[in-house]
Amino acid sequence: MFWRAHRLAYRVSGGRVGLRRPRPGRWGMLRLTTVGRRSGQERSVVLAYIEDGPNLVALAMNGWADAEPAWWLNLQAQPDATVDLATGSYAVSARAAEGAERTRLWAEWQQVSQRLDEHAALRSSPTAIVVMQPR
Repeated sequence: MFWRAHRLAYRVSGGRVGLRRPRPGRWGMLRLTTVGRRSGQERSVVLAYIEDGPNLVALAMNGWADAEPAWWLNLQAQPDATVDLATGSYAVSARAAEGAERTRLWAEWQQVSQRLDEHAALRSSPTAIVVMQPR
């Protein structure tokens, strides 16, 4: 419900409300636009993210439910997407973090989300860490 209200605030304000850069100890919020894997239509969602150098990093979660979020399924089918940040928009290419990179990024997320492990334990499979690299 929160994310639906958030998307509405973003739309109604013309993008002036709803996006923010991450700060130490706090994640930021971006708007991700993907291409629907079945419909071929643009789909947008507001996501929490952290920065890792030039990359943006999000967790592929669906309210901590087992189902993968549609935006992540869309990115797996078509990794090229667009992000809107508080500072502007640009094209990205997305992939899942693996191995040591995944471990490092999970630890970074733990710094901004104190109950991350508790929430992740609600899922029967590991939560994908999505790295969005500038194109």
